[in-house]
Amino acid sequence: MTPRLDTLPHRHVLTLPTEPAAVRLARETAEQALAEWGVAAHHPAVGPALLILSELVTNSVRHAVEASPQTTVVYAASPECLVFAVHDRHPHRPRLYAPAGAGGLATVVELTHGLGGTAVVRGDADGRGKSIWITLPL
Repeated sequence: MTPRLDTLPHRHVLTLPTEPAAVRLARETAEQALAEWGVAAHHPAVGPALLILSELVTNSVRHAVEASPQTTVVYAASPECLVFAVHDRHPHRPRLYAPAGAGGLATVVELTHGLGGTAVVRGDADGRGKSIWITLPL
């Protein structure tokens, strides 16, 4: 279900310092972009999408700050879907699917799948960073 980014009519990229304020700014940017793109704030996917985004940026702030002074968020949308990714330069690729209590991104995956979406971790070509991509149907 993951569309090619270059096929989506709406795209925005935000690079932030990997610090706690990044969570709020990433979320506010998402709210603004979605409004500009005509995705209503009351759409059933918006609340969970903002929660997922906040969780992913929080994870970068908590776990990647030493290796990654910046975190990049990619936002994209079409009338059919919302896509976003959070990228940092920490080499650890978190497990999306882990047994209860074993860490990973269980809440993110549960919310994403509950909306009929997909979650994928993509490593950088040099092995020194990764992006977590979320695609949600609209």
